[in-house]
Formats: sequence, structure tokens, C-alpha cells
Amino acid sequence: MAKKVTVAVDALGGDNAPDVVLEGVAAALEEDLDLDVVLCGPADVVVKFASEHERCAARVTTEVIGMAEHPANAVRRKKDSSIVVGCRLVKEGVAQGFFSAGSTGACLAAGTLVIGRIKGIARPALATVLPSPKKPVVLCDVGANADCKPEYLVQFANMASIYARKVLGVSQPSVGLLNIGEEEEKGSQFAQEAHQLLKEGCPNFKGNAEGRDVLTGEFDVVVCDGFTGNVCLKTIEGTAKILFGEIKSMMMSSLANKLAGAVLKGGLKGIVRKVDPDAAGGAPLLGVKGACIVGHGSSNARAIKNGVLATATFVRNDVNELIAQTV
Repeated sequence: MAKKVTVAVDALGGDNAPDVVLEGVAAALEEDLDLDVVLCGPADVVVKFASEHERCAARVTTEVIGMAEHPANAVRRKKDSSIVVGCRLVKEGVAQGFFSAGSTGACLAAGTLVIGRIKGIARPALATVLPSPKKPVVLCDVGANADCKPEYLVQFANMASIYARKVLGVSQPSVGLLNIGEEEEKGSQFAQEAHQLLKEGCPNFKGNAEGRDVLTGEFDVVVCDGFTGNVCLKTIEGTAKILFGEIKSMMMSSLANKLAGAVLKGGLKGIVRKVDPDAAGGAPLLGVKGACIVGHGSSNARAIKNGVLATATFVRNDVNELIAQTV
């Protein structure tokens, strides 16, 4: 029997909320019988849903943080928003984790300001699991810290390694520093200083990872500052979208290509499954006192379901306790 976990969910998070959120939460509750959900949002959305689903409680909120709002200012001003209330439930112990596909910046701000950092953590970091063809790769940081000090990357690497070990099942995660060359002396002064500190403070550090190495599976964890990581992540996502779009267009361009596509359909679906971003469901904010998982704004119901389930998995694997012990 799995450990009982309560997850607070932002009913208004995402481009297609609340419909896909409600559908995803319902699917998560059905799949995980040891999961309870506190659904945060307007009364006309959350009360009816909670009354129709066992193990779901409604927490009515009256404010919304929009995608275009300044994250930290909005979190401080809108204390009854679904994001702030969800994080407050974690701080108060009502829930052990929070999931939202809403404003990433607001989730990061609320996670840091409301839930709070684990003692000893200089900066929480946003990690994402890249669905590479060979094996999952954790990229950290992907946007929480655009400006970093080299020593932050040591904590990012160690936190991401714990996540890879406990959640992805990698026994000894290898760590690479995202850089412009394999050699130790390559890169900016920041990268060179980070390289030296990682050698000293990260047991499984294996050296620099170039951009082309991110998806090869040579490294289990790739660490970088949040600005670089976010650019890298968005480049990968954009490339994949264009590539699969072009393949689809090519296969529909003629009768011969349609016939060839029918033959290859099974294999192509297998490739799509391997690199499907919806499978992970969201990116964990590592270093805060509770599970805080941020989903894509464009999340569909399947991604919402997987994000809620990933939040519960994060809690059950005691990731935060291990991070606290490490620092």
C-alpha cells in the first residue's frame, strides 16, 4: 500500500483551465487510490467537482494571478489567489505538495516566499526531465535563477542528483556542466569557476557537457544557470515540434508517402512516446520545504494527471528530506 499523500492543485493553472485541470485531477484520483486532492479555485469550479469526487476537497479562492503579471508582486498582493493558497496549504501541512500549470514565475515566487527554502539552500532550482530516446535526463536549472553564482550550481547538481536517484531510479547519477566545450578550461569565467567547485563538491561530476550531449544520455544530470537552461529547454521543445510537424506534412504530401507512413506508423508512435513531454507532467522546484511541481501552460488533461501523480511520487520518495540531509 502506497503512502497517503495530499496534493493541492491549482484549478486555474494553464491555458485550457479549468476544464483540462478537472479532467486531469479526476484521472489522477482514479489511478492513485492513496491520493487526496485539495482543489484551489473559484467556488463555481471547485465546489461542484469536489462534491462529485471522493478524496477531493474544495478550497475556494477569490483571486487569479495572470501569466502577464509580475510574479513576486502578484504573489505578495494576491494572497487569496489559487497559487498562493495552494502553496500556503503546503506550508501549513494541510497538503504535502502543490501542482500548477499556471504562471511559472508566480509558482516559483510562491514556492520560495510562501512554502520557504530548505535550510542551507541558497536558491531553489527548477529541474525538468528531458524525455531523451536513450534514458531520462534531468536538466537543472531551467528558469528559476537567471543570474547565478558558481557555488549555486553545486547545490543544483546535488539536488538534481537526489531527484534522479529517488524518482527516476538512477543509482549513481552522472553530472555534467553545460558548457561550450569538453575541456576543463573552456567557457566563461563563471563556467570555469563552477567546473572547479563541482569537481570539489559533487561526487559524480564527470566534466563539461556540450549542447549536443544533453539528449545523448551520456549524463544523467546536466546542470547550468537558469537563463542558459531555459534557452536550452525551449530550443529542444521548439526543434521537436518543428521536426515532427515536418515529418507529418511530408507523410501527407502524396499517396506514396501516405502508404509509407502507414507502414512506419507504429515505429513513429514509439519515438513520439519516448520524447513526449506530457509524460513527466511538470518540473519540480527543488530546495523548498515541500513538493512544488510546475506544469506547462499548454498542458492537456494527460499532462495534468501526470503532474499531480508526479507531485505525489516526489513526496513519497522523501526527496526533500534527502536534500536537507545533503546540505
